[in-house]
This record gives sequence, C-alpha cells and structure tokens, in this order.
Amino acid sequence: MAQTVNGSPRRDPDFAFERVFWRIGLRAVAGVDEVGRGALAGPLVAAAVVFPARRGNAIARLASDLDGVRDSKLLTPIRRVALLETIHAAAVAVGVGMTDSVELDAIGLAAANRIAMERAVLALPDEPDALLLDACTIDLGMPQVGPIDADAHCLSVAAASIVAKVTRDALMVAADAIEPRYGFAGHKGYGSAFHLAMLGEHGPCPLHRRSFAPVARYIVQ
Repeated sequence: MAQTVNGSPRRDPDFAFERVFWRIGLRAVAGVDEVGRGALAGPLVAAAVVFPARRGNAIARLASDLDGVRDSKLLTPIRRVALLETIHAAAVAVGVGMTDSVELDAIGLAAANRIAMERAVLALPDEPDALLLDACTIDLGMPQVGPIDADAHCLSVAAASIVAKVTRDALMVAADAIEPRYGFAGHKGYGSAFHLAMLGEHGPCPLHRRSFAPVARYIVQ
C-alpha cells in the first residue's frame, strides 16, 4: 500500500531494479544495506539479502509476501522484528557483516562502512550475480548499482536494512547488560541526551568510537 509523506504519495519498494538484472540472466541479486553510521558506540552492521528471481505474476506474489517491508527507519522496533521472520522465509540467502568500533577508529567511517557491506556479501552461502546498494558501490567484482534511496525503492535493499537494524539493535541490548552505565539498550549507541550525559560522567568505554568528536572530547590524555 502506498504511503503519504507531507501530502505526497510515496511508492512502496518493489522489484523494479532487481528485475533489470533478472531479465539479463543475473538471477542472484543481493540487496545490501548498513546501519549504525551515526552512532557514537557499537559496530557498523550490514546485511545482504537475496530473494528468488521471479517472472510475471510470480513477482507480484513475492512482493505480496513481503508486504510491509520497507526502509527500517520507517518501522517501529516491534514491526522490524516481526518482518525479520517474513524476510528469512522468503529469501534464498541472508548474510551479515560488521566492523566494530576499534576497527572503525583505525580505518575511518567510509572504509568501515564499505568493509561491513563487503563482509555481508561474502557471508552469503554463494556468491551473488549482482548487487543493489543504497547510493554507493563496493570493492567486489560483480555487477552492482547504487541508486539513491535504494532502501526506499528496492525490496531487497529494504529487507537488508531491516536485517541489519534488528541485528545491530540486539547487539546493543546485549552490550547494555555488559556495560549498563550508558543505557545502550535505550538509544542503541546514538547520541541521545542521556548517552551524552553518561559520556560526560564516565568517559568512553571500549564500545565507543573514539574518532567521533562527541566521544573524543571526553578522552583523558
């Protein structure tokens, strides 16, 4: 069902981009997306999702099975978790990759983002024929396209955004049990007022990205 943003209709994600690859014989098309770029703590997490190539009415049936799948930022946490089962049931392959805060600090955000996505693709059981990414490309040899806002338009990329987000949220909830002072379960490592207050009170822990300015100011030399 189409949604409305600021009074204007917005098309639900579909398989239009995937179909371009399917039509030329590239059947295993992996949608790839990452989450956590703006967080002050925790890993970058990426996911790659491959749905079965379909033709004709079968494409519409597959899209119907994935009703509700869209950019993870538009979904509530409960809805994302519920859709995760839907995605796994419909996909032929799912891979997850990540870069932790230490590696990110060492190589920089852009490189960490690319590497997390590459690791997600390499975690798939078989190498895909082509990649769909959100406004970028990565250093792997298969054909790839990075349309702007792919997570809003491409079902496989939207699905990858959900897998990555649910995975990362679970990791941050687990981190909260180990390092409870910062409230990671609530803000998932992003710069909430509470998180910043706790950084000011306690300084950074090993999960924090020390190369990020809001964290760096609390590092004692």
